[in-house]
Amino acid sequence: MTSADLDDFSDDWGPDDHVHAGRAGAVLAYVAQSLVEDPEQVRVAASEGRNKTLLTLSVAPEDVGRVIGRRGRVAQALRIVVRAAGVRDGQDVQVDIAD
Repeated sequence: MTSADLDDFSDDWGPDDHVHAGRAGAVLAYVAQSLVEDPEQVRVAASEGRNKTLLTLSVAPEDVGRVIGRRGRVAQALRIVVRAAGVRDGQDVQVDIAD
């Protein structure tokens, strides 16, 4: 995936959010959709906190285990990759996975 692909993808990564999460939100949505069985159910909501952007990932109930992984390894990897994408845009990003 190239930077241009992410720019195209970032326009439709989540529902009507008022906080712009940019590349980080696009990366989270793209990777999550690649991991789950039902990519149509992937939702990323963004909210602004104290000097941080919080991205909340929601997936279908049967896909929660796929995005968390054994001992949380997939979730931790997701957080690292998304945080790196946020740094590129000058954002401090935190990822939360909704149950």
